[in-house]
Formats: sequence, C-alpha cells, structure tokens
Amino acid sequence: MKDFLINEGRVPLIFAPTPLHPADNLSADLGIDLWLKRDDLTGPGVFGGNKMRKLEFLLGEAKAKNADIVVTYGASQSNHAMQTAAACARSGLRCVLYLVVLVPPEANDLRGNMLLDLLFGADIHLVYLAPGETEEEGYQRCYAMASAQIRQWEGEGHKCLNVPVGGASVSGSLGFASGYLEMRAQLETLQRPPFDYIYHATGSSGTLAGILAGRAMTGGGEEIRAVCASPKDDGYESAALQLANEVLDRLAQKARADGEGLTVWREYVGPGYEIPYAESTAALKMMARREGITLDPVYSGKAFAGLLDHVKTGRIQAGQKVLFWCTGGAASLFAEKEIVGDFSD
Repeated sequence: MKDFLINEGRVPLIFAPTPLHPADNLSADLGIDLWLKRDDLTGPGVFGGNKMRKLEFLLGEAKAKNADIVVTYGASQSNHAMQTAAACARSGLRCVLYLVVLVPPEANDLRGNMLLDLLFGADIHLVYLAPGETEEEGYQRCYAMASAQIRQWEGEGHKCLNVPVGGASVSGSLGFASGYLEMRAQLETLQRPPFDYIYHATGSSGTLAGILAGRAMTGGGEEIRAVCASPKDDGYESAALQLANEVLDRLAQKARADGEGLTVWREYVGPGYEIPYAESTAALKMMARREGITLDPVYSGKAFAGLLDHVKTGRIQAGQKVLFWCTGGAASLFAEKEIVGDFSD
C-alpha cells in the first residue's frame, strides 16, 4: 500500500497519518464496529480539517507556478476559507477570501472561522446577498469580483492561484486520494479488514472525488455514503465521478471510478446550509458525551445524524464495520448562534 502514497507536487502542511480511532462507547451503544478517521486533527493549528489535505496539493500547484497570491471562496463561516488562510500563513503566501454572507456577523464581534481568518492575516471581502438573490448568485458575484481583481494583480506582475469553493479541483482532490490510501495503509498495519461503509459529509465534492479515486486505485470494496450538508442537484454524483477520474488521469492510473458502491444522501441537509436541526444537534451531543469528541454543526454533525438514522432504520446492520471520516470544522461551534444550534437539554 505504501507504494501508492502520493507525494509529487505536495507541500507538507498536515500531521499525518491522522489517527484511525475506535469509537468503543458508540460501538457498544449502536451495536456496530465504528471507527473514526480524525482529520479534525490535521493541523497545523488547533482547528485543522479535511481541507488541509487538499491544500497540500493546491499550494504545491501555487509553488509550481510561482504564485504569491491565493484566492478562494466560501460562506462567511467556511472551513475551507479558514484552512486556506492558515495554510497560506504557513507558506508565506497572501490569502484573499471572497465570502458570501448567509448569517450576518457582528462587525465588532467576529466569531468562529471568521475570527480565525482575521487572525491568520487573510484579506476578507464580505459579499452580502441582495433581496431575492440566491446563494449561487452571490457566488457568481464573488467570482466576477475576484476575476477583475486577479487581472489587475497579474497586470502588476503578481501571479495568482484561483482556488474553487471547497478546493474541489484535480489538485485538491489528490489530497483525499492520498488520504484514502493513508487509511488503507493504517488498516494493514492494524491487520484489520476493510470497512463495510465509509461515511463523510460532502459539500463541493472534492473530498468525495478523492475518496472515490483512492478506492479505484486499490480496488477497495467499501460502500461510500456521502451525506450532503447543502442541497445538491441530480448531476452531483456524475460530477464527482468525473472529478475522480480526472484525478486518476493525473496519476496515470488506468483504474476508473464508477457509481458502484456510491450513495449520496440528500435528506439530512435539514432546513438548509448552515442551519442546524434537532437530529443534527442530537448527533453532535451524542458524539461529545459518549466519546469526548467534537463534531461541527455545518458538516459533520449532519453526516453523523445520517449515520445514526441508518443504524436506526437498518441500513447499517448489527456488527458491520463503519468508518466515520471526521472532517473537522470545530471552529463553527463558536460561530453565530443561528449556525451553532441549541445544546441545552
């Protein structure tokens, strides 16, 4: 398995391998064999997360083109944006963030990821939605604003790397192909069989595409169950598979990723992106109170709510081996109350 590890074009940022950890208390509670892949511990700071895997390769791309400015996008409490700011700080690059405001922050009381964006020295551009404007339309305005600014900077002699939302590109998804291979190598070291299911929260599909590419490279047989944190259209699966196969092309792999053993679960989004609901809040509390581990309300809390419902409804059967990929985002627990939810009993 070590022969598969991906290092070309990589800028070291994370503490790897991240722990593959048995959730003994929850396993006993749920009657399954539950393990956690702790990508909330990637580093380099206290608030790590799955995007750091992508950023190792994205900043490798920036280094290859001699870029001095990295531009990216997200919602105001974006984990990806914060982790990009941290990665750029460590790498000596200027970070510019265009953030769509879904829950307006207090101007003099920045919280959660926005506070960390500021601490890491990012240039922050907040884009407020106009009356009747959709989130996607807000992002389109971000892209237009950034494109104009990038043209100006490059006319002045700068070189820019323009990173899509969530780092969902071929370079970014290389990081999660490597992450999947890391997990399989850990199983070999532990002399444990593969999992029946891998659960993770999905947004931009970059993490999903990387996992699919890694699974194709190794011939893995796990079912990938991606739980959506925001609404997705009918073409979401095909777009993720296309990105996975572009990753495989980049790695000169003949293996192909297909839809077999992939399910995308849209019904655990709740009222919408960055909006908690009773079951996702209960899932956060269960993980915290049974394992002492914090999930986040925007992504992993909803994914774990999906996993718990699948145990309840028999989609996961007693004794099955399940991996829950902890994607990080704990800073969102300290965001605006509309995002965090109510943890009172």
